[in-house]
Amino acid sequence: MKISQCMKRKVISIRETATVRKAAAIFAKEHVGLLPIVDEENKLVGIIGLRDLISLELPDFIRFVSDVDFVHDFGAVEKMRPKAEVLDQSITLLMKPAITVREDSGLLRTYALMLQHQLHDIPVVSNDEQLVGMASRVDIGTAIVSTWSEVA
Repeated sequence: MKISQCMKRKVISIRETATVRKAAAIFAKEHVGLLPIVDEENKLVGIIGLRDLISLELPDFIRFVSDVDFVHDFGAVEKMRPKAEVLDQSITLLMKPAITVREDSGLLRTYALMLQHQLHDIPVVSNDEQLVGMASRVDIGTAIVSTWSEVA
């Protein structure tokens, strides 16, 4: 089975000209964890994850401690929000390169790639790099196990 047979074809994406604020609004409205960033021709240029945005709000000390289990409450930090100049900057300043698969890729190859790169979702592109879909571990996993009933 190919990834094109189980991917989501309705993909929520964002233009490379958008701001961090716009990305935050889309994450909140659409309840997605990953936003592909596309140019005016719908070619994938990068990705931004919800965790990338949430990281803007985490206190700096989080990056320096190996275990935060001892912190029961971040107190006043919980109410802090990124500054307007951060929210109004270009999304391209936070975007990361996208790990993608072509629409004719097999499910096991795609799943292995996702495990290797610790991805929960992966953009699917055509041969000319057009964004054509999005696949999650659940999409792929359920497609794989759905064939197990055929095993004698």
